[in-house]
Amino acid sequence: MPTAAQPKARGRAAGVVDLLRDAMMAGRYLPGQRLVETELTHEYGVSRGPVREALRLLAAERLVELVPHRGALVRRPTATETREIVEILTELEAFAVRRAAGAPDPARLEVFRTAAALSPDTAALTHEERLVEDLRFHAAIVAAAGNGELVALHRQLQHMAVMGRRGSGPRDAEAWSRSFADHRAIADAILSQEPASAEGLLRAHLAAVIG
Repeated sequence: MPTAAQPKARGRAAGVVDLLRDAMMAGRYLPGQRLVETELTHEYGVSRGPVREALRLLAAERLVELVPHRGALVRRPTATETREIVEILTELEAFAVRRAAGAPDPARLEVFRTAAALSPDTAALTHEERLVEDLRFHAAIVAAAGNGELVALHRQLQHMAVMGRRGSGPRDAEAWSRSFADHRAIADAILSQEPASAEGLLRAHLAAVIG
């Protein structure tokens, strides 16, 4: 029979999952990097139990790899996996832009307008900050569709795609400039309620990511 301590431990593990996932997305933990249990217990102020459970849950999300005799490593998706994930994300986001722009909810679009707004000077951002900006924009597109299951599925695949892109090295400033210009055009099409245009721009944008 579950004890009173077990739900609390699960809650702590979920908290560590969120913290580790956010750290990976922010570039604090990079593909191939070892995640040392003792260091994580000290950093997050929890015992080894929640840390081990968190690593197990992240392995199920395919963000962490549990290697015998080596422990937990931040997983490095292959180039093929990354390309295939982006192909799936393209279809998910195409559905999202059609839904957001074709049958718009004014309240969701207003939230999208705020969430999709670019930083005033994207050229001054670091590579990691640009990745976070990109992550935020694409998440805003999906949120604007108003489908909770889509949001959850997209988030997991998006996180894997980010780690795959990190493994391929940084993009140059010109590529980022083109990418953010695409973001502006896609956002304008969504807010102007032009689903066909928004979808076409999105597909072209993600095709460039696939290369």
